[in-house]
Amino acid sequence: MKENAIEVEGRISSVLAGTMFRVELNNQHLVLATVCGKMRKRWVRLTVGDRVKMEMSPYDLNKARITWRIG
Repeated sequence: MKENAIEVEGRISSVLAGTMFRVELNNQHLVLATVCGKMRKRWVRLTVGDRVKMEMSPYDLNKARITWRIG
């Protein structure tokens, strides 16, 4: 049975190479996040300070996938 992803919101704190981002969650926890394929296909631009919605695996809480740009 496949585990469900955890949805969280955060703010981009730094932009790294290779479409990777350092995102700070509301509880000051830093995670390494990458852009999902749909956002990459649509050329969605992300900059420092943008609020984003992410999906995290319950097994690795240090990595996430950005699924939505809030603003």
